[in-house]
Amino acid sequence: MQVLQPSGWARPKGYVNGVAASGRMVFVSGMVGWDGQEQFQTADLVGQVRQALTNVVAVLAEGGAKPEHIVRMTWYLRDKRAYIAAYKDIGSVYREIIGKHFPAMTAVQVSDLIEDQALVEIEVTAVVP
Repeated sequence: MQVLQPSGWARPKGYVNGVAASGRMVFVSGMVGWDGQEQFQTADLVGQVRQALTNVVAVLAEGGAKPEHIVRMTWYLRDKRAYIAAYKDIGSVYREIIGKHFPAMTAVQVSDLIEDQALVEIEVTAVVP
């Protein structure tokens, strides 16, 4: 994976501006913060992020991919203020589950998610070399 960082640009925190990669692509649907039986164990944003990222890693493994193969993540959040307020804790959970690997990333606030209890949904694209 090659990080695309234009000369003179400030380095973003927690993600990269772009990625170039080649290999077998693995696509992970939007994962919410429920367990494998589609049960939410928490109504807490950080807890749901932890579960959603755990779900992402499990699906990646089924495709022969690892967290370090992630090239793109999109986060859909119901409350951007809650997300910003939890940056530190979310960052800790992210590094615990994904590691110190930062792909191209987008985070957007949405008015709602399909699952009523979901506070976050994360979709991923990975490229296995």
